[in-house]
Amino acid sequence: MEPSLLVLAAGIGSRYGGLKQTDSFGPYGENIIDYSIFDAIRIGCKKVVFIIREAFESEFKEAITNKFDDQIAVSFAYQELDRVPEGVTVPANREKPWGTAHAVLVAADQINEPFMVINADDYYGADAFKIGYNFLSNLHYQDDKIYCIVGYKLANTLSEYGSVSRAICEMDDMNYLKSLTERTKIFREEDGIYFQDDNGKLIKVSGDTLVSMNLMGFTPSLFRHLESYVEEFIRMHSQDLKKEALLPTLVNEVIHTGNARVKILPTNASWFGVTYQEDKELVRKKIRQLHHKGVYPEKLWS
Repeated sequence: MEPSLLVLAAGIGSRYGGLKQTDSFGPYGENIIDYSIFDAIRIGCKKVVFIIREAFESEFKEAITNKFDDQIAVSFAYQELDRVPEGVTVPANREKPWGTAHAVLVAADQINEPFMVINADDYYGADAFKIGYNFLSNLHYQDDKIYCIVGYKLANTLSEYGSVSRAICEMDDMNYLKSLTERTKIFREEDGIYFQDDNGKLIKVSGDTLVSMNLMGFTPSLFRHLESYVEEFIRMHSQDLKKEALLPTLVNEVIHTGNARVKILPTNASWFGVTYQEDKELVRKKIRQLHHKGVYPEKLWS
């Protein structure tokens, strides 16, 4: 079956200071997600599911999906605190969403085909979408336990403003994932790229090291693992009001238990995103450059 696209767009953007999913970055007011949907449509994707909060559904539709809902099938799933596996009790004082693993789980009743997962506020590049889409399109029915991650070269994901955190992919000889390891405080110096290990020691790392930027591909078999993982997570961490169930954590779990294999698909694409208000102008500049190079037409949606 043709792969679909699942967009994680329920984040509130507390550090950014607003709903960055609906902020304007392109020459005609395009949002970052516009470019991901445009790239998905032109490689053949025909269905997109947005994970949002019910509170901003109207604003989201007006600012984003009304522009292209005649070119791709659009549907919504809602990440709310009480949308949890049956029998799980939600703490009364919990306010923070349950995390990306829970966000994907709420779409379980809308997806019956292989699907790609992306963040709404990240730019991934057309090449990355094509690589992930083609991989999922060529899976056979018996390959339901094979997933994928599009791996970016670390040098193509660094910030010009300071250090970043990245999930480094450790692979075997066949490019199957052995583990995702989160590294914090990665930064560029004149003589190379470094990260700080758990003991505070600076370790030099190659710019060609592949990292996950959360462009992942799955089959529907993921949902049964998600349900068990989210249920156990909430039962164990219900009193920790800020801890989140993260999708990369589940990915590590399924490969370590042998429940799935994850293929790393290298790309030369450059990634960029917005975390703080200070990121806006740089992202706008990069998007203008993409238009000038002809990667995108002057206006995405006519």
